[in-house]
Amino acid sequence: MNFADLSNLALRGLMRRPVRTFLTILGIVVAVASMVVFLSLGEGFRRALGDQIGNIGPDIQIQLAGSDSSSVFGSPIPDVPVENVARFETLKTELGIRQVIPYLLTARGNFSGSGYVILAYPFENTKLTDVYPNMKLSAGRWVLPTEANEKVAVVGAQAAKTAKLGLGDELRLSRTDRYKVVGLLEKGEGFTDSAIFLPFQSLSKTLAVQGKATGIALKLNDASDARAVANDLNKRFEGELKAQTQGDVVQVLDRAIAIGDAFRFGISLIALIVGGLAVANTVMMGVYERTKEFGVIRAIGAKPSFVFQLVVWESLLMALLGGVGGIFVGWLGTLAVNFAVRDLISVEIAQITFRLAGLAIGVATVLGLLSGLLPARTASRLVITQALGRN
Repeated sequence: MNFADLSNLALRGLMRRPVRTFLTILGIVVAVASMVVFLSLGEGFRRALGDQIGNIGPDIQIQLAGSDSSSVFGSPIPDVPVENVARFETLKTELGIRQVIPYLLTARGNFSGSGYVILAYPFENTKLTDVYPNMKLSAGRWVLPTEANEKVAVVGAQAAKTAKLGLGDELRLSRTDRYKVVGLLEKGEGFTDSAIFLPFQSLSKTLAVQGKATGIALKLNDASDARAVANDLNKRFEGELKAQTQGDVVQVLDRAIAIGDAFRFGISLIALIVGGLAVANTVMMGVYERTKEFGVIRAIGAKPSFVFQLVVWESLLMALLGGVGGIFVGWLGTLAVNFAVRDLISVEIAQITFRLAGLAIGVATVLGLLSGLLPARTASRLVITQALGRN
């Protein structure tokens, strides 16, 4: 009997118990859809990271050697002495460094839409477009070089919406410190959209951290030299300072995403195991209900291997149908997630990729195969005379 005949028999077997088959497939759909939605979050962040690598910031970031290696921008408390700027200034010509820019970073709330990030640079010798070349103003102006000690701010589109700030409004950071919004950025994607940019000296006084920075940003004449320059700097300042390239930052973020993926897959695995048990139960019940049918099939010359294949194929069909349905329902779920957060953050946090779809189908296939093995083994070992004599 060929593959088509085997498939037809398997479908006929499933359709004899349509309600049970439908509910079993629905269980697989829910399990696979949950996995797709959970893992699509990691895919969305990973794609956004790739699309926005140019907006991560400088070519090289300098932090203290003992700071947390999992941190992208450095310690939450400014701990890098600003006096280190002069040391890097002396290396400009030798290492091809174009700019040395200390920065301060602090946060209000979180990145989920209920908070924003504050970044401060010494604007007397830095333009925001030096650090983030894709940024553009939608209204107002940039911070001027003469405003290093002034309380003025340029605000990202999402941060403006979150903090309810408009051009000319004031951002209150403390009881006495209020920063006037002089510029609004065009809506973009990624980190900078949820950031507010202030003068370095002003924020240093507000936070009472004069002489300290969260880190030091380096812009190079040739960004392709970043790895070599970072390696050189790490040797020169070993045990004191550490240099990270954009690639290092991406690796840190990607590692965090991978850990999140593993956690989310672990949660999804519970639903998948339950779905697999449902498939096994449905197929096993079908075997018991069709004992006489299997006996007839064996009596007319079918080998035990054929019965085994038939039962496994029924299990696989249910799992594959559930997998395809799960991808579709998961896709609808990602649309709902992106719609819900569209006004909160500026990236699509849920994305279904070919890799994720392939994983879903692969998991469904393995699930169907494993779920059908025991029922198939039982069916293939039926004794013909006992099967035919059973009512």
